[in-house]
Amino acid sequence: MKKILFCVILAIGSFASASAQKFALLDMDYILRNIPAYERANEQLAQVSKKWQAEIEAVQTEAQTMYKDYQKEVVFLSQEQKKSRQDAIMEKEHEAAELKKKYFGPEGELFKKRTALMSPIQEEIYNAVSEVADMRGYQLVLDRASDAGIIFGSPKVDISSEVLSKLGYSK
Repeated sequence: MKKILFCVILAIGSFASASAQKFALLDMDYILRNIPAYERANEQLAQVSKKWQAEIEAVQTEAQTMYKDYQKEVVFLSQEQKKSRQDAIMEKEHEAAELKKKYFGPEGELFKKRTALMSPIQEEIYNAVSEVADMRGYQLVLDRASDAGIIFGSPKVDISSEVLSKLGYSK
């Protein structure tokens, strides 16, 4: 009986301490949409991405043209010429693959550029969220825009507008 009573008191105590914690929600998408520097960074990334994609497509097109020409002339070529042309085509395809990896790979130029452009913005947002959370006594701030499984969040606990104000972007 004492064990059951102890467990009940322990459970009630843990619920009471859990309910004493303050939390807040924010909408990171809303915040980012209202920061002009974020939009400019996305535009820069899109432009450089298009430029690099065009460069890769040009090399791929050149490889396809080389292959089509090879197919047309294959019957007239000696074995040495065939081997030479095949090697040239494979080299061009390899060049396109290397460019793609260089620009769009996991450690590629696009990743580096995105990190360089977005890190200062993300750090500024983090600092503003941290200040608001400290000022209001929140132990936990959740992003309602992420896939965290938040089904409902009261607007009363949404601090997105306050974070934007802290960043200097009033809405």
